[in-house]
Amino acid sequence: MQRDESKMPELEREERLAEWSENKSVKTLRFMVDAEDLKTASAVDALERVAQIVRAGGLVALPTETVYGLGANALDAAAVGRIFEAKQRPKWDPVIVHIADVAMLDGLVVEVPEMARKLMKVFWPGPLTLLLKRTKAVPDAVTAGRALVGVRMPAHSVALELIRRAGVPVAAPSANLFGHTSPTTAQHVLDDLDGRIDAVLDAGATGLGVESTVLDACQSPMMIYRPGAVTAEEIRAVAGPVETFRNEMLRDTPREAMPSPGVGVRHYAPKARVVLVEGEAAEIEIRLADAAAQWDGERVGVMLPAGITAPAGTMAFAWGRWDAPEELAHALYAGLRELDAQGCTVIVCPVPLGEGMVAAIRDRLMKAGNRE
Repeated sequence: MQRDESKMPELEREERLAEWSENKSVKTLRFMVDAEDLKTASAVDALERVAQIVRAGGLVALPTETVYGLGANALDAAAVGRIFEAKQRPKWDPVIVHIADVAMLDGLVVEVPEMARKLMKVFWPGPLTLLLKRTKAVPDAVTAGRALVGVRMPAHSVALELIRRAGVPVAAPSANLFGHTSPTTAQHVLDDLDGRIDAVLDAGATGLGVESTVLDACQSPMMIYRPGAVTAEEIRAVAGPVETFRNEMLRDTPREAMPSPGVGVRHYAPKARVVLVEGEAAEIEIRLADAAAQWDGERVGVMLPAGITAPAGTMAFAWGRWDAPEELAHALYAGLRELDAQGCTVIVCPVPLGEGMVAAIRDRLMKAGNRE
């Protein structure tokens, strides 16, 4: 369904938005943009065309420094509803709003606590989402009826320029089918959503590879609901005490009352069953081989750290250096998707130990491997 397109006549755009209202498949346009040079005529034209789609209530996939997001006008309830429809996302799961500058907060949040201001000054633009008290202008669909809205300013030139040109905050969860592995390339987006969204802004692979840290800055101590590249240690150094959410805190809580994006117990999952292997670095090779041997008759893939021999009879994805968590995070979702594409029915994956970015990797793997 997808095609490369730099020009989009106004009539065609209106026809495709009409198709949404009739719940039909749409033609997904793919716009190629060089994030290092947004002043070329082709980049300006592509960004303006996609901004028009956002303003008109359509859906666009956009690159950020973390993963590709599926964006719509955050102040348009019908447009936000299309995000949920396209992703097959349950309405109880809130989405994050992306802004291009701090001035955009004025229409989104009632107040910004001092702790949040300190964090914005240090980590925005960047992979930190802050949960703040929302205004009535934010549709219930964005927050799933909750009082707090997640907001962040992405550190990606294409995302920022698109939001500026659209002139509205952009609600954007990851651009994939709900529960599936998040996309770190435009092709990953199309693998899941081709024909379900209006356009993709293709600016190459994302940098970090895992979603933003989600922090409630309205409570004391602050609460990290989803770990990411901005770590608890960094937050604590800037703004004071912080705790990290654990799923058992809400063991008996219905999903409709979950406090934040990213706290579902099963998420980020490939089609294949994910089998997790824990242990110290010196034990990983043996443990991977033992785990793979348990799946005789299955097509087994392995997320393989550098310097480790793949178990016999498996398909290996070269994951990265075990002592370089940034490498592991960057390639995590690409590896899970690649092994899926190779037809693996089981993916054996070691789980790193530690804090910082490692905590984010562990969080994603634990949820990908959860069978509930």
